[in-house]
Amino acid sequence: MTALNAVVSRGREGVRAYFNKMTQGPERVVESFSAEVNVDELTILYGGDTGIAFGSAIQHYKLTNGLKLDAKTRWTATFVKEDGRWLIAGLHVSANLFDNPLLTMAKRTAYWAGGIGAVVGLLIGILVARKRKSTS
Repeated sequence: MTALNAVVSRGREGVRAYFNKMTQGPERVVESFSAEVNVDELTILYGGDTGIAFGSAIQHYKLTNGLKLDAKTRWTATFVKEDGRWLIAGLHVSANLFDNPLLTMAKRTAYWAGGIGAVVGLLIGILVARKRKSTS
């Protein structure tokens, strides 16, 4: 499995360890998580024992620092049939690098910081100009 943070987990235990690390214990990053998953079309079968499915999801995160994020993602899953059961052989999830909640938040923060910096700079300029005028 390749997760949104580009961490690759292998096997059932690797995936379980990844989720436990992200959601449990004192070093966890994620407080809670849910997803609305949509499948684009029926699984494409290759032979009788391999299938590929893909679609979109909206993943809802509440991080331990209180931040809430809704990430629109795309996913692709590969399935294999073993002993009459369909198992996930691979799962890849990705988000839009150019339009995502972290980028939107960074832009908003930059605009606010720039605006506040401009106002503070203007006020300092006015105070310095008044001080110079009063001393002359």
